[in-house]
Amino acid sequence: MTTAIKTDDVIFNFFKQICDEKDDQKCVELGNEWIKAMETNLSSMEENLNGADKLKHQDDIKSNRDHLNNLKTKSSSEWREYATQCMIEIMNHKSQK
Repeated sequence: MTTAIKTDDVIFNFFKQICDEKDDQKCVELGNEWIKAMETNLSSMEENLNGADKLKHQDDIKSNRDHLNNLKTKSSSEWREYATQCMIEIMNHKSQK
């Protein structure tokens, strides 16, 4: 039996926390924490790319940054809806493995 923490499980649980949060302000704060974490990940990935790889992934990185910027104005109900959709996608992905 493996005890390794799977990334999908961590992400799923974070989105579940957003969905389960009853306090609207805390829900939005959790969403904003998600954005900050993803921006940090993107910056780290970008720093590790060089030359041709950086050019190759430039559009994907920009697309991800644009997506994150669009999340910044979400209300608590929009965050819950977004988190629910992400959880469904994670479950669908797991069932395809």
